[in-house]
Amino acid sequence: LTVLNAGRRYLKAEDLSGKVFVTSGLGGMSGAQAKAAVIAGCVGIIAEVDEAALLKRHKQGWLMEISNNLDHCIARLREARKNKVALSLGYHGNVVDLWERLVYELDTTGELLVDLGSDQTSCHNPFNGGYYPVQLGFEEAKQLLSTNPGKFRTLVQESLKRHVAAINKLADKGMFFWDYGNAFLLEAQRAGADVVKKGANKTEFRYPSYVQHIMG
Repeated sequence: LTVLNAGRRYLKAEDLSGKVFVTSGLGGMSGAQAKAAVIAGCVGIIAEVDEAALLKRHKQGWLMEISNNLDHCIARLREARKNKVALSLGYHGNVVDLWERLVYELDTTGELLVDLGSDQTSCHNPFNGGYYPVQLGFEEAKQLLSTNPGKFRTLVQESLKRHVAAINKLADKGMFFWDYGNAFLLEAQRAGADVVKKGANKTEFRYPSYVQHIMG
């Protein structure tokens, strides 16, 4: 319902076939995102750093395909989008790399490949394994978290700034991003990312919340 209503409200579309939804997280609550994309009829690309979570969702049938190659992900996205085929593709990697690749595609081809975007990393717990920084691989980041949590925290905040910068570039060209109630925008703001709504008070974000703006 969230994905469908985001399409209705922000894309003015009852039919989401050929539309692309990019997000992250295939763990507990976020695992439903892949299935939601297919039910809604769109192309869903969901990034996840933990291979175990990806394999679990794939085995359950909630995730149709898995890839750790961004070139392959972009090719499949283009193909499914063109043919208006529902697809849930799990990208085994960091969502920041995925967002930055989509910016690269926009910059080099002029093509906006994503219509809807969100995030379901566990940003209510960003410095203890809820969010992994793009600068390190998953195992390397886990090691740093246990040996140097202060450094890990710094990398997470740098990663959040890159994360938001990429989203902002795509949103400026017409992608619609929303907050999934996971404290992503709050932690991004604390990290110094550009998420404050222009001309509003500092407690208002530039992107809507799914509770007030979509489900409401």
